[in-house]
Amino acid sequence: MSTTRTLRPQAAHRDRGSAALRLSRRTFLKATGVLVVGFSLADRLAPGGAPAAHAQAGLPAQRLDSWLAIADDGTVTLFTGKVELGTGVETALAQIAADELDVAWDQMHVVQGDTARTVDQGPTVGSQSVAIGGAQIRQAAAEARHVLLALAAEQLGAPVEQLQVRDGVVSVGGDPERSVSYAALVHGRRLELEVSGAATPKRPEEYRLVGQPVPRRDIPAKMTGEFEYVQNVRLPGMLHGRVVRPTPQSGATLVSVDEGSVADMPGLVQVVVRGNFVGVVAEREEQAIQAARQLRVTWSAPAGLPPQDTLFSVVRAAPSDDRLLDEAGDVAAALASAAKTVEATYEYPFQMHGMIGPSCAVADVRPDGATVWSGTQAPHVLQADIARALDLPVERVRVIYTEGSGCYGRYRSDDAALDAALLSQAVGRPVRVQWMRADEHGWEHYNPAMVFSIRGGVDARGQVVAYDYEVWSARHTGQRLLGEQTGGGWVLPLDPVFVGHDTLMFYDFPNRRYLLHAQGQSLLRNGNNRSLGGLPSGFAGEAFMDELAAAAGADPVAFRLQHLTNERARAVLEAVAAAAGWQRRPAPKPEASRTGMTTGRGVALIEYGDPPNQTWVAMVAEVAVDPASGLVRVPRIVVAHDCGLVVNPDGVRNQIEGNVLQSLSRTLHEEVQFDASGVTSLDWRSYPILTFEEVPERVEIVLVDRPDLAPTGAGEATTVPTAAAISNAIFDATGVRLRRVPFTPERVQAALRQRAG
Repeated sequence: MSTTRTLRPQAAHRDRGSAALRLSRRTFLKATGVLVVGFSLADRLAPGGAPAAHAQAGLPAQRLDSWLAIADDGTVTLFTGKVELGTGVETALAQIAADELDVAWDQMHVVQGDTARTVDQGPTVGSQSVAIGGAQIRQAAAEARHVLLALAAEQLGAPVEQLQVRDGVVSVGGDPERSVSYAALVHGRRLELEVSGAATPKRPEEYRLVGQPVPRRDIPAKMTGEFEYVQNVRLPGMLHGRVVRPTPQSGATLVSVDEGSVADMPGLVQVVVRGNFVGVVAEREEQAIQAARQLRVTWSAPAGLPPQDTLFSVVRAAPSDDRLLDEAGDVAAALASAAKTVEATYEYPFQMHGMIGPSCAVADVRPDGATVWSGTQAPHVLQADIARALDLPVERVRVIYTEGSGCYGRYRSDDAALDAALLSQAVGRPVRVQWMRADEHGWEHYNPAMVFSIRGGVDARGQVVAYDYEVWSARHTGQRLLGEQTGGGWVLPLDPVFVGHDTLMFYDFPNRRYLLHAQGQSLLRNGNNRSLGGLPSGFAGEAFMDELAAAAGADPVAFRLQHLTNERARAVLEAVAAAAGWQRRPAPKPEASRTGMTTGRGVALIEYGDPPNQTWVAMVAEVAVDPASGLVRVPRIVVAHDCGLVVNPDGVRNQIEGNVLQSLSRTLHEEVQFDASGVTSLDWRSYPILTFEEVPERVEIVLVDRPDLAPTGAGEATTVPTAAAISNAIFDATGVRLRRVPFTPERVQAALRQRAG
């Protein structure tokens, strides 16, 4: 059960058919009478004002780029480099464009993530699609409306100030008979315009679609089974490929391949070897599977991994580049004079994305170019990588986004697309590569294992006077798998991302230090997972905040409020406490049971994003703990969420619910297992995830809508507080602290035994 409420506080400050897939943008525009609006948005394409640096084919961000087309039948096509990952982005961006243009919702069409037809807006990551991509699209639509009104004023013989627009029809105020449609204004002409600077986007009070729960565009076809996922793409003459790899993440290298071992295999087309990359291509998928299993490949001895129970000591001992994120006052002196001090270490393991549908891609590589169908989150980045892998000019590579399984960051590196491209180039025919479950679990990139060491002190009044925070973490981006296998070593074209804005530096501590021990490659292939370091950082920081509150004998909500001056932070915390029916008292609850079933509640507060574009989330989790079995149930979760302007309330609610369920799974179950030879979590038994039976009975959501602020992102933020809120609730119920994720029954029992002993 899920319920949603929306609060508006006082403002703090002012189409997939194969023919369509092969249709180029030039062909599309020639086939219609259109207005094309393009302009430079180089300074808007990347955070911090830096131009996007991704390679593109014919639509560079630094020059005129086409965003919108209006056809003779009145339909409007939005071209966006952002892609629908199952999160509602396509709908939200179409709402923004339709609202700014004043066209009917059913007039809007969207083309997304096609490198031949869409501008590069950067990868669809980091909760930035609406916050950044939406701002770009709004400006494009505002410019188009400005131009169209100028054309209408000339044709209708009336000043622009007297014109009004409804559903793509411009009319003169007070004289509706004097009207002209957008389609009629551009019929038979194609206008390319640079930004004039005269277009001003609408004010929030003028929105008609933005802020409304418009039904998602992608859901009907998904419900009826008509939707074409990347797994469904089929091409004439298409072959099937499989890649043969050593023990997952073992570091082994290729010694030899015995092609004679598959010489008699029916349907086999070719064995492909390049560096450490070994693959087979066959006429049918089951033939490729069998050939991959039968092919005799010799690998070098694994490099060897340390025992899993030494993981966190290995992380702490790894070489690092120490980075001081923030410092104020004299932490050592404040700790020495504190009335009470607390010290704790928190540990977060390797976790995978766990896509229900494994990676899949289709590539058609010819001597003069390549086309790839992929569920990638970064079409233009993948375009450049494939061009490099195939030794082709980037403009001869086309990537067509075709949605895959829910990815949570997994498709930031689409390894299957690179597999398919290399195999297709070798055989000269289209090749489909579908990973198996063991491939997906064993060879994807994991979030780095992380360690946090925190010390804090409170004075006699229960005020935090010292806070010393250290974190050990590898970067949250990594190498392309194919680059490693072929000797390319292709690091993702991003600066190494560590933890920073999500280390809970928003509390008002007078004496503080935040130190990052930044590391390079981790034991296992590392990369971005949903929220990057946010969930681990949120777990450590907000669990420790609860430990400080307990040391001060204070209510956890009141304790946080007395260390907060940020109005948005206070508002979400107060909103979640009210919605949850929070009763003020210290934790643990006085009647906490040590034997029978016991319940408790915990709170956590986080910010996500860089100032001033933070999203704020507060969460209350209610748990039931069975000390006999160690089983933790979470029957209720309450969330208060402030992501600035809410474009689509239903879409934001969908995002929040998805974040809750996935982060709950990561909190209670998920941990990548390995031994000396490599990763052993190769199926759902060895890597369990949340079951339907464990889904909370109630997820209650309060949307703190701030139409005076720009959207700040909803894709990841609610992932961050979950582990901390549940950890704090377990303490409230039992009096024991869990400082290592996941909170398995065995760890709960061990903590209870340690307390009893």
